[in-house]
Amino acid sequence: MTTTAVELLEVVWGRASTAPTSASQLRVLHILEHQDGINLRTLAETLASTPPSTSRLCDRLHAAGFIERVVSAEDRREVRLHLSSRGRAFLADLRTRRERELRKVLADMPAAKRTALLEGLESFCATAATQIHDEAPDSSSQTA
Repeated sequence: MTTTAVELLEVVWGRASTAPTSASQLRVLHILEHQDGINLRTLAETLASTPPSTSRLCDRLHAAGFIERVVSAEDRREVRLHLSSRGRAFLADLRTRRERELRKVLADMPAAKRTALLEGLESFCATAATQIHDEAPDSSSQTA
């Protein structure tokens, strides 16, 4: 069932085109949205990619105006990556279009099923957030 749900969600979201970005580029934009100012090496590790491949990916996003590169004040050899205002606007627009497509599906569902789905998604999000937090590198070394 989860595989089917993921595939159907991809089809519904596919109605809201991610053009002009590829799936890999979209992933970079999402990462930068949540980890503003990371360096290329950290981004490559997050993507499980190589620095040269990640650099080329960022070259294309920079050329499109979606990201900005800023030389680090601490180390001039290090470049920090930031989502540009155009990149933020693109993600906001994409979310709006995806939400519109999801609302079309939800509108055709019976109210009781929508409520059950909401409760299930709230539980899923809470559990996933807890797991992500517990797996974070710094979470084991933090003390109260």
